Amino acid sequence: ILNYDIMARFRRRTCIILLLFILFICSIMMALKTLRPDRAGFGDPFGLGLLPELQQRTVLLDNKQNSLNRIQGDTATRVTNLHGMAVNTMKASMPPVNKLEEELSSPNYNFHIFYYSWFGNPQFDGKYIHWNHPLLPHWDPKIANNYPKGRHNPPDDIGSNFYPELGSYSSKDPSVIEAHMKQMRSASTGVIVLSWYPPGMADENGEPTDDLVPVILDYAHKYNLKVTFHIEPYKDRDDRSMYHNVKYIIDKYGGHPAFYRHKTSTGRFLPMFYVYDSYVTIPEIWANLLTVSGSQTIRNTPYDALFIALLVEERHKHDIHRSGFDGMYTYFATNGFSYGSSHHNWASLKAFCDSNNLMFIPSVGPGYIDTSIRPWNNHNTRNRVNGKYYETAFSAALLVRPEIISITSFNEWHEGTQIEKAIPKRTGQVVYLDYKPHKPNVYLELTQKWSEKYRKEQEQWLM
Repeated sequence: ILNYDIMARFRRRTCIILLLFILFICSIMMALKTLRPDRAGFGDPFGLGLLPELQQRTVLLDNKQNSLNRIQGDTATRVTNLHGMAVNTMKASMPPVNKLEEELSSPNYNFHIFYYSWFGNPQFDGKYIHWNHPLLPHWDPKIANNYPKGRHNPPDDIGSNFYPELGSYSSKDPSVIEAHMKQMRSASTGVIVLSWYPPGMADENGEPTDDLVPVILDYAHKYNLKVTFHIEPYKDRDDRSMYHNVKYIIDKYGGHPAFYRHKTSTGRFLPMFYVYDSYVTIPEIWANLLTVSGSQTIRNTPYDALFIALLVEERHKHDIHRSGFDGMYTYFATNGFSYGSSHHNWASLKAFCDSNNLMFIPSVGPGYIDTSIRPWNNHNTRNRVNGKYYETAFSAALLVRPEIISITSFNEWHEGTQIEKAIPKRTGQVVYLDYKPHKPNVYLELTQKWSEKYRKEQEQWLM
């Protein structure tokens, strides 16, 4: 009996130790996968809106045009009135600039951050916009049938896996714009890369926002920030429409003190435009606009600028060079998802850019999760690991000594890449992710930390 008891205890102890060992190995593997999925395959595309080259765009563009036709009415009047209200509010409440300068970190104009002004709520817009994002179906009907359909129902149910500290806000709310500028400045970023569609146009789930640009510029100037433009893939975007839109932006906003101009190696100060989904348009069309001999050339005109293309696949680097672009960025905050977003490819991309007189602008992000709008896309989630994922991305970016680092994003809540303040929230059956055990501003603080580290290392690079 004694031997039996001893053997039983031994077996129990062995099973417990074995179980703990298995759990330890599993946790290590999950951590490694989350932090550095460098060798992951390309995976399934995110969806029609993100990688249009991989899916048919006909349905998307038809839906977009129908949406545009619906939204071009009372919107212009409402936005104009709100713009006036915002400007008046700003002028009445603006504290002395010197006081702001003393309280906040100095801006780093080599840190560019993607910003979205497409959110709306009933108070400022008469309805919710983007917070009520629809659940996007998978392109394979067999897979789509396994996931829920419909759209979100704000304010408690929003199209995001996180919940903003400011609630389901409107991008037109002056107090929200002010809070955003203060947060970005506290993070020591310097340039806001504003998502932009031409007047009267918008993404398929939004409404036109160009009328809001003057207010954003005014508030950016208050915080000594600069604004550049992230030109989205609007309908019929080509060399001619791009020429007219660049001309429109520079004519209308180029004189504002917050309008960003980048100092080139030759001493010129040129506007900069990020061009999302640039690879959808063939290089020959871009070359008409971006090369000196092009039929629609913008070079050596008053509207010349630096044009930065999106690189997703490796072959895009040759297309970008042939098109006449001035540089490339990687946008996606998902290490391992695409060639461009994989950290281990940044050194070779930087070398290619250096040898071809191009700028390489890596994009770093705090994580990625979009299952609130793409419930089937869980395999592309990148856990934040309490900030470690973000710091890993910054570390990889600094290794290639880039002239500029871009951050994806300040407030792309749908894809969970935001560094804007988020809070814990539970409502009904929805439990939102949060930044615990850290405070809501942890990613602003991490950005400020790496901005200072970048500045110090850049001084060494230039010696």
